[in-house]
Amino acid sequence: MPSHRVSVNGEVRDLPIVNVGAVSVALLNLLGDTALTEAAAEALAALVPAEVEVLVTPEVKALPLAHALSVRTGLPYVVVRKTQKPYMVGARRHTVVSITTGTPQDLVIDGADLQRLQNRRVAVVDDVVSTGGTLTALSELLAEVGASVAATLVVFTEGEARDDVVSLGHLPLFPAEAGIDADRGAFAGGAPQG
Repeated sequence: MPSHRVSVNGEVRDLPIVNVGAVSVALLNLLGDTALTEAAAEALAALVPAEVEVLVTPEVKALPLAHALSVRTGLPYVVVRKTQKPYMVGARRHTVVSITTGTPQDLVIDGADLQRLQNRRVAVVDDVVSTGGTLTALSELLAEVGASVAATLVVFTEGEARDDVVSLGHLPLFPAEAGIDADRGAFAGGAPQG
């Protein structure tokens, strides 16, 4: 399986290269990787601007990172859901197309969390920012509910370099044929390159 080696605060991982359509990406998955999540949170905690009052994270893969960062900084966090749940009252929603999903998805803030965000300076916490589509939609949604984004903290940027995001490193994009087709478990280009 093709992979891309990364190091985060002393934790080394070989990320699988996975085809997501027009390109392949080095797939960072913090879910279940406690050591990597803790290492990233430790490094990012030192980079949280002093004016930040609340951490905000889109579900799912960055959720353990936001929790670990909250423990280290003492800042509360809010999870922006990707579907509206029946228990949500007065929820706010925004739609985005992400590079990793390729389909429209909602970003939803539960009405119960709106008070925690209104007139607050927030830091968006995510695992990877690539095209910035999710980040832009999330920033627009946060502005709609009265929060201002003071920082965006991620483990990695991906693709084009970004100076509007605080990150611990950068991941390149790979040609589509370099990755594993996640649906079929086969190399996107047919046979492995190697």
